[in-house]
Amino acid sequence: MNSFRHRLRTVIGLPALCLLVGAAGCSPADGGASVAVPRPGATATKLCENLDKVLPSKIDGLSREDPEPASTLTAGWGGTAIILRCGVPQPPKMIDPKVAEGADPDAVAGGVNGVDWLMEEQDDGSYRFTTAGREAYVEVSAEKGRDSSGPLVDLAPAVKKAIPKGIAS
Repeated sequence: MNSFRHRLRTVIGLPALCLLVGAAGCSPADGGASVAVPRPGATATKLCENLDKVLPSKIDGLSREDPEPASTLTAGWGGTAIILRCGVPQPPKMIDPKVAEGADPDAVAGGVNGVDWLMEEQDDGSYRFTTAGREAYVEVSAEKGRDSSGPLVDLAPAVKKAIPKGIAS
């Protein structure tokens, strides 16, 4: 009888232990997405902090869920669906539009509601957008399959309010 109880506890206990370990591995305490926090200079940092204060709580229908580590230089919506990083370095593909030679055919520039963006399709089918003509560079990554204009339309008022037109240093 003792042997039967021991086997019964083992049979019931093992799945329960696996369930407990699995649930702990998925807990919110783990943090969500992990994003590299930019390290801009003092001027860009202040602009990015101002941007963080005016960012919308929803973008393209997704609620704000900031990535780890917590920072006023990063924001997220819908987990990893849309990630914003403020104070990033100038993208290598961003060149003076007057310079025709050396332009990257895969990089597309365009404006959305008064904010100019450089659009780059990534190898995995996602997109990265970086502001142009602003005193700090703001990068927005949108996962594959997401309409690229939705997040930019929703972000334009905040970017215009917090990041003045000019040349990032």
